[in-house]
Formats: sequence, C-alpha cells, structure tokens
Amino acid sequence: MSDAQGFARDQLRAFIERIERLEEEKKTIADDIKDVYGEAKSMGFDTKILRKVISIRKQDADERLEQEAILDTYLQALGMVPAAEEAA
Repeated sequence: MSDAQGFARDQLRAFIERIERLEEEKKTIADDIKDVYGEAKSMGFDTKILRKVISIRKQDADERLEQEAILDTYLQALGMVPAAEEAA
C-alpha cells in the first residue's frame, strides 16, 4: 500500500474514532438530561411543559413573538380562543 493510501486510511480511522467518542459523550449527556427530567418529575413538575420552556428559551425574542402570533391566529380561526375584538 502506498504512503498516500496509508495516510488516508489513518485519517479515516481517526475521524471514525473521534465520531464514536463524541457519540458516546452524546449518549452520556442524553442519559444525564433524562435523569434531570426524571428528578423534576418526581418533584411534581410537568416534564412536557419543561421541555416546551427549554424549546422556547432557545428561540430569539422575535422568532418567539412571531410563532405566538401565528398560533394565536390559528386558534382564533378554529374558535378555540376569542378574537381580540370579541375579548374587548
């Protein structure tokens, strides 16, 4: 095998091993997060709502306001909440 092929093989092996280590770290972190949600649940917190809060906190303010406005529009169209004019 030429040196170039050996070098490419070594690089490929290094990438694969790095990815495998990172995947293991990701699994460990996911398990830790699951444990925290379990702990919160045992203390009486609603984990679905916690997940939603985490999701909302990841958004920037403008994105969140836009989504809330669209959601409100859809809920009003479905008659699930009163329209702004009806509420006044």
